[in-house]
Amino acid sequence: MFQASGSVTIALLMAGVGIFYVLWQLRRVLSHDQGNETMRAIAHAIQDGASAFLTREYRVLAIFVAVVATVITIFLHWQTAMSFVVGAVASAGAGYLGMHVAVRANVRTAAAASHGLHEGLRVAFGSGAIMGMSVVSFSLIGMCSLYMLFNGDPNQLTYVTGFGFGASSIALFARVGGGIYTKAADVGADLVGKVEKGIPEDDPRNPAVIADNVGDNVGDVAGMGADLFESYSSSIIAAATLGASFAGDKSPAFIGLPFLVGAVGVISALFGIYMVVGQEWDFLRKAEARFGGADSVIGKFIAFIKRYESRIDENASLEDLLTALRRSVWGASVVVLGLSLVAVILAGVHFNYWLVILVGLIAGNVIAYVTEYFTSYTEKPTQSIADSCETGAATTIIQGMAVGMMSTVFPVLVTAVAILLSVWLGHKADGTVTAGLYAVALAGVGMLSTLGVTLATDAYGPVADNAGGIAEMSHLPKEVRQRTDALDSLGNTTAATGKGFAIGSAVLTALALLGAYVTAAHVDDVNILGPTMLPGLLIGAMMPYLFSALTMTAVGKAAHDIVLEVRRQFREIPGLMEGTAKPDYRACVGISTEGALRQMMLPGTLAVVVPLATGFILGKEALAGLLVGTTSSGFLLAVMMANAGGAWDNAKKWIETGKYGGKGSDSHKAAVVGDTVGDPFKDTSGPSLNILIKLMSIVSLVFASAFGSGWLSF
Repeated sequence: MFQASGSVTIALLMAGVGIFYVLWQLRRVLSHDQGNETMRAIAHAIQDGASAFLTREYRVLAIFVAVVATVITIFLHWQTAMSFVVGAVASAGAGYLGMHVAVRANVRTAAAASHGLHEGLRVAFGSGAIMGMSVVSFSLIGMCSLYMLFNGDPNQLTYVTGFGFGASSIALFARVGGGIYTKAADVGADLVGKVEKGIPEDDPRNPAVIADNVGDNVGDVAGMGADLFESYSSSIIAAATLGASFAGDKSPAFIGLPFLVGAVGVISALFGIYMVVGQEWDFLRKAEARFGGADSVIGKFIAFIKRYESRIDENASLEDLLTALRRSVWGASVVVLGLSLVAVILAGVHFNYWLVILVGLIAGNVIAYVTEYFTSYTEKPTQSIADSCETGAATTIIQGMAVGMMSTVFPVLVTAVAILLSVWLGHKADGTVTAGLYAVALAGVGMLSTLGVTLATDAYGPVADNAGGIAEMSHLPKEVRQRTDALDSLGNTTAATGKGFAIGSAVLTALALLGAYVTAAHVDDVNILGPTMLPGLLIGAMMPYLFSALTMTAVGKAAHDIVLEVRRQFREIPGLMEGTAKPDYRACVGISTEGALRQMMLPGTLAVVVPLATGFILGKEALAGLLVGTTSSGFLLAVMMANAGGAWDNAKKWIETGKYGGKGSDSHKAAVVGDTVGDPFKDTSGPSLNILIKLMSIVSLVFASAFGSGWLSF
């Protein structure tokens, strides 16, 4: 039986492999051509805007981290505070690296698309792979290093929960701040540019176009990276914490198993990434030439992996592109299943826990497929929204809301079945309630085990979107824009899929964290009719709605300022509409930055303050009810908003392919309104909710020992 320290050591070594791959892939992506001078100038403006926003955001967050770390040190332990800071720094670092690469890969993707669709996909997906692998590797390195640092301390895992708290804090502010920025710029650019002026998307005459492209990176790359960094970290922490509560000599194996699953996930993700980018590893080719050529073991290995490389035809449809990315995720899932069986055997735990990992993987893939079905313009739900655009904006909004609500059914049922199966398998294996909760946490680890490649399919989207904007503003040939549009449409679908995947994993993780909290806080009796439980549950159910209202309002306020600025420039700058004058891009970038940083503080602070206030005022039982309410309503609202927004977006793109009159038609104008409404749904409020439910859970777990019966106890 593997001890926990052995499993953690293996995970740390595999994280090192992941870092090696990140550096290697970074070198390859940055070696591609950047195109002509115009393309480079546009890309440089996007880089400056993204870097300026993230630098200012991180300065604000540094103050928040310092204050919270001080509070943790005073009321809990300096070790937990240290873990909190490490988690915050690691999360911020992964997000910054992903954005740094994305804003440099966009122009290279546009240049590569000049040579073919497959070349453009390889560059864009390669940059996404850097994001995916850096998130997984940074997370494992941080958690494993802290675990080994505190080795032998009885509060070892209690301290490490601070890492998840730090990651959650950065994730929420990065998601909310980046989401407000990107959607304020996007909505402002669309309302004036496309609706009022009738100019194309990404037209260089639009003063908000650079801010819009910057927003794609700070919201959907840095924000999503921090989001899934937190999901991945919290799932492993929740499983390990519950594993520590097993009696006897079983505990070390159960602590180590989630780390082992994370380790094998690195290998599986590398295989899945290869299936898309298909890049030959130079060191393997050199080894092949040195040790026997194509007939050698190395040569046969290279031939074997090349059999699974996806080739994209120049005339590939959206379905062909989706199939290529699906194969990479499914291939990684198969590899992780095989290696996880080895991990279960090495850990010496019951075979049922391998089945639990299988349950998590299947649930994640099913949720991703259902999300794809409801948001892809090749499927009926999104096409029904496009059809409703013929009768105006009102019916477009009604149908989009209906599609979003209907899309909640299957994710909820799949998650419920996954929870039931996991609890049953865990109980059958070890016969305790703790075993059932541990199995749910392990299912969440299984669902996120292929995160290295799953996040790559998501982070690739903003790069493709930016590449299309650069192609438009640089006046590249029509066929280049057609290729980038195809990659962008694929990115919209994979982004929606990634959000569904993130939300599903968030629910499993939040439930596992709730189990860990109940255990750590010694909540012996969870009675829904108790005097404080029901109020706590209702407050919890209200929180996602309050949070969404605040973030939606924030987008509206910032977008209002952008609209006024864009209108002013079109009105006051002579020759701007004719294309003989250059707009002031920096003004819109500055407005989006100021609005996002100002508006993100209240919703972010509430996510930390409300669970603490509930725990101290109403007591630990009420806090358990709060977490149940937040998880339940947050899950449904997040799925509805993310999928409705994605469907509205792709309904617009479906019309832009020539359906229902195409661009400029009345149907297209209605679709633009739907897309504008959906923007804060899918890119600000919806994806922020999954962080909300996890952050409230991890805050509760970190401070569990400080809560009693409450100041208003009965």
